[in-house]
Amino acid sequence: MHIGVLGGTGPAGSGLAVRLASAGFEVVIGSRSKYRALEVRDRLHAKWEEHNLPLNAGDNETAAAADVVVVATPWDAAAETVSEVAGQLRGKVVISMANALAKVGHEFQPLVPPRGSVAASVQAAVPKSLVAAAMHHVPAKELGDIRHPCISDVLVCSDHPSATATTIDIVSKLPDLRPLDAGELSNAAPIEAFAAVLLQVNVKYKTRVAIRFTGLDEVGAS
Repeated sequence: MHIGVLGGTGPAGSGLAVRLASAGFEVVIGSRSKYRALEVRDRLHAKWEEHNLPLNAGDNETAAAADVVVVATPWDAAAETVSEVAGQLRGKVVISMANALAKVGHEFQPLVPPRGSVAASVQAAVPKSLVAAAMHHVPAKELGDIRHPCISDVLVCSDHPSATATTIDIVSKLPDLRPLDAGELSNAAPIEAFAAVLLQVNVKYKTRVAIRFTGLDEVGAS
């Protein structure tokens, strides 16, 4: 499977690209500037030279040509970015991973996008695509450090069962990440907002926390 990452040059996008590539997915890092994407790809290849990661790079149009596309732009650019490549995203699973947050003083606060969540705004921008929300609570730094396990549950929600299934299948192939079906896309709003709580805990305790639910067996979780 080819996976494209729109806005793949930032910490979250490049971290996810590395983690996906380390699991055997062929990944295209996308950016508004293909030269920026190529620069990041070369840097990641040099950093993880011994892994021979299947990473390619290009502009967002190139990334949008992949089988499945992840939106890893800043939250306020997500809807505009996907709308620019809407034709290529038609009929495809599109995974939104952005959280709408702002830092006010020493605290992180969730913002409310026009449609209630970033994922819902993405779905409205590309109504012919199958949007799922996922990967909101996985720390970007840990995601991109493939020397160490990244242990977390990943909540997945979508109005399209096939998008949920595809996203769960992808996440399940990433070691130590456990995908959980979190229902319809309306649940993206509280899922995205909860990222502010995790960041606040990180600041308070000077750590990087992740979510792990108890009471679920491995068979029934996904």
